[in-house]
Amino acid sequence: MTLEATADANYGTAASGSSFYAAMRILPREQREAMFQIYSFCRNVDDIADSDGPRAERLAALQQWRDDVEALYQGHPPARLRDYAGTVARFGLKREDFLAIIDGMEMDVPADIRAPDMATLDLYCDRVASAVGRLSVKVFGMPEDDGVLLAHHLGRALQLTNILRDIDEDAGLGRLYLPREGLLLAGITSDDPAKVATERTLPKVCLPLAERAKRHFEQADEVMKRNSRRAVRAPRIMGKYYRAVLDLLLARGFAAPRQPVRVGKLARIAILLRYAII
Repeated sequence: MTLEATADANYGTAASGSSFYAAMRILPREQREAMFQIYSFCRNVDDIADSDGPRAERLAALQQWRDDVEALYQGHPPARLRDYAGTVARFGLKREDFLAIIDGMEMDVPADIRAPDMATLDLYCDRVASAVGRLSVKVFGMPEDDGVLLAHHLGRALQLTNILRDIDEDAGLGRLYLPREGLLLAGITSDDPAKVATERTLPKVCLPLAERAKRHFEQADEVMKRNSRRAVRAPRIMGKYYRAVLDLLLARGFAAPRQPVRVGKLARIAILLRYAII
């Protein structure tokens, strides 16, 4: 799970149908191309982590991406990263953020994540979502301190919303991202994803996580308010779209059976018009 988050992410569905795609289309060409390079990188490593191939092969494939990133920053990029050299130099993208994304994807590979403690969940969110944000805010042209702060809060807000939205989908993959502490407080001792997804007390786990996501959205909004509208247009669109998803989840509730939620076409257009054009 990453760049809608983390590209519909992570900020996935196909890019052409995502809020990520809509937000990126409003950017000037160089920024847009840089963001789609970041998206492509995330998509490639995410596909490895989510594949059903042998775990040892997936670990080896992720290690090859690490080696390729190191080669890129040493001045001799492999063919699949050759076009990234100019983007890295132009926007000052940091090697450690690319590597953090790989590390985040790898957290699901040796064994599927099941009921991580809160510290591990936060580390996962930082790697698969906030690290993407740290690359992105460089492209958007935000000041260093506020850019890192926005990436921290918006990345976590998006990823927590993804986790709450995808409980049943993740259970089908054998994964459970809800925090162990919350499960135990709700009297849930199992870490079997399919079993947890049907627990009667599951809303007691999800609602505090939704409140945490709301606080991150609010703090991200505060950062964006004090920065240039042009610099924060794309992250604001992503934030508003995902906040709408969170609101739909809260209105639906988290008790089983859960129907999928989707932001309607008119609502998506309204967000785009308000924050991209008006």
